Amino acid sequence: MRWSQAFIPTLRENPKEAEIPSHQLMLRAGLLRQVAGGIYTFLPLGFRVLKKIEHIVREEMDRAGALEVLMPAVHPKEMWERTGRYTAINEILFKLKDRTGREFVLGPTHEEIVTALVANDIKSYRQLPKNLYQIQTKFRDEPRPRFGLIRVKEFTMKDAYSFDMDDAAADRSYQSMYDAYVRIFQRLGLKTCVVEAHSGAMGGSHSHEFMVMSPAGEDRIASCGECGYAANLEKATSRLTDGKDVPVQAEDGDLNVEVPDVLPVEKFPTPGVKTIADLTKPPYDVPAARQIKTLVYVVDSKPALFLIRGDHDLNEAKVITATGGTLCRAAEAEEIRKALGASPGSLGAVGVKHVPVYADEALRDTTDMVTGANEDGFHLRGVDITKDIAVAKWVDLRTVRSGEGCPKCDSVLRVDTAIEIGHVFKLGTKYSVAVGANFLDEKGESKPMIMGCYGIGVSRLVAAIIEQHHDKDGIQWPPGVAPYKVCISPVNLAHAETKALAEQSYADLQARGVEVILDDREERPGIKFKDADLVGFPVRVTIGEKGLAKGQVEVRLRKTGETRLVDKAKALDETLALLV
Repeated sequence: MRWSQAFIPTLRENPKEAEIPSHQLMLRAGLLRQVAGGIYTFLPLGFRVLKKIEHIVREEMDRAGALEVLMPAVHPKEMWERTGRYTAINEILFKLKDRTGREFVLGPTHEEIVTALVANDIKSYRQLPKNLYQIQTKFRDEPRPRFGLIRVKEFTMKDAYSFDMDDAAADRSYQSMYDAYVRIFQRLGLKTCVVEAHSGAMGGSHSHEFMVMSPAGEDRIASCGECGYAANLEKATSRLTDGKDVPVQAEDGDLNVEVPDVLPVEKFPTPGVKTIADLTKPPYDVPAARQIKTLVYVVDSKPALFLIRGDHDLNEAKVITATGGTLCRAAEAEEIRKALGASPGSLGAVGVKHVPVYADEALRDTTDMVTGANEDGFHLRGVDITKDIAVAKWVDLRTVRSGEGCPKCDSVLRVDTAIEIGHVFKLGTKYSVAVGANFLDEKGESKPMIMGCYGIGVSRLVAAIIEQHHDKDGIQWPPGVAPYKVCISPVNLAHAETKALAEQSYADLQARGVEVILDDREERPGIKFKDADLVGFPVRVTIGEKGLAKGQVEVRLRKTGETRLVDKAKALDETLALLV
């Protein structure tokens, strides 16, 4: 490709709307242009990168035995109603009607469609296992599109779905996809962290996420540097000090209170107290760690109470896990008053029997606690959670924090931000039962297929690679995904020898199958060099009059900045060697 014939609209300054390096550089290097919030056009260079990523993904999926299909983006509403997800994830669905008034959904994912496909055509255990995948556009009505390709409304995704006859076979399929993902991300030049994950709206019993550590990430993960434990905060647990009378960390410092075994429950007035922080102030002086925070959520249309220690934060994903529900939201003020007879700030679970109560494990066996009295302007002290509250289920509800103990060893956890680039799920029979994907086993008995689901955000990978491979001057593409691997930069095309060698080098590299771009623009050398660094071509060959006077050209490796002056007759071999 000749630069003069290409479409590479580079920008000198960072666009105001771009907050993170990958977004800034994709716009500045002419890879993308925004159409609307969360919707982008891939320009020629960006599209080349995207297609190279797809090629690597496709090769490894084929190698793992998955079979490529292409399913529709437009889905009948009824198929989503069969699994309950038309309601469960209603807020992110793009919906439309055809001319007859029939309702459809633009597919955010394809579990319903692929399960129906397999249900119609696979009937016997002899036809299993099967793993079908596609690389296709997905649509999600994200409320806050941001960070370029990290959070968008329209994106390219690789989604695969495995169907097996039993759990052992499903585990083998899961491991095969897990291993394929490891190979894909290695080939893309990405350093990943694999973490335990929450299955979310997909459902299922087990899942892992492949993460790229980045300050630009929207996910937060807890990890241990000693034993390797790592989990998304939606799933992560930690080790707290056991015992009701041992030190815990409160907002105002270390708290080490000797607690009597039995205390009477006492109601006391707390006018104007609306928050945990209000109760820590005089005249009450109740440390947050001695308070029970009571939160009301509506899970699958029914209210439930969730109790955590006052100095902890509730993790909403864990609410779903704890209850086994599909649709969860914080209760509104009127719903709270109807359920408990009081407003937020005075809520508690003492004496509550008509609403299920879920309590966090950190509260187990605690005594002398303070909680709302379910009467506006009053609280209760001396609460023994075991004796005074009818806990329906003890569960993990809180969000892990940096510095807490690792649940697997004696070390401590740290919490970092990351970008999710891949996710593997063990779905079990959730979709096969709902859609009717059954098979006859060796005994002729009908059983539901065991499913797995495996996703990679293909277009998001463009951003993730840049987040890990850039410097102050621009992108540093790994050779396997670079839009062009070599950029030839002649300093002065009016110089006959310079132009002749540039053209010859361009032809020689093309003959060797190397993707090369010749910067034949009538621009100053500095502009050419800055653009080459900004776009991030792995190798730049500079041909100039001064060097040629000595029989030399300059070969520069973008990743390290290493520059070599080589004999012009050996320039081709030197360039090829750097691409290995």
